[in-house]
Amino acid sequence: MTKIWNSSERFDRSAAQWDENPRRTALAENVAKAIMEAVTPGSSMRAMEFGCGTGLVTLALAPYLKSIAAIDTSEEMLAVLQKKIETLDIPNVQPIQADLVHDTLSPVPSESLDFICSSMTLHHIADTCALLEKLCGLLRPDGTLAMADLDREDGFFHDDGTEEVHHGFERPALQAMLEKAGFRNVAFRTVCEVKKINRADREAVYPIFLVTAVKA
Repeated sequence: MTKIWNSSERFDRSAAQWDENPRRTALAENVAKAIMEAVTPGSSMRAMEFGCGTGLVTLALAPYLKSIAAIDTSEEMLAVLQKKIETLDIPNVQPIQADLVHDTLSPVPSESLDFICSSMTLHHIADTCALLEKLCGLLRPDGTLAMADLDREDGFFHDDGTEEVHHGFERPALQAMLEKAGFRNVAFRTVCEVKKINRADREAVYPIFLVTAVKA
């Protein structure tokens, strides 16, 4: 069976029920809290979350920012986010459907960003280095990147075995990729642990890290 990287169709199918998973919402809360502690968002900051999904992290950060562009490849995920924005009357979140790696034009306004974040998205991107270089190019000098993702795992974290993903990241290797892409002051912290019965029907614990870095 052919494996597919970052299937927008799969996320489209999951969008309506995405927020019903308590483990997923708890993870988003932990990630948003860790990002705010590490970065201290400010009311003058222009930000972006890539792989925003239904906006669980985006909407937690939005009250503390001037604006935040919410980027995702899934039309249905963004539709769920748009409904939240309209229901809650949130003026500073802009949902944008885009593929940061493959789209030739920048999906965000031309002014450089102060802050970029993501939660559990990086392991879905085939070319990690290309994405990190794109993110560095979108940030202003001294702008901050904050990404939450999996430490290197056993290959069974994802329930869908047909999807191609990185099985987490070794922290030193990811630090080297960030520095090569143009970042400095790379720092890691453990955000939380996800406990679940994995695809191999075993109970397992998966640590989630937050890495922060500054554009050189």
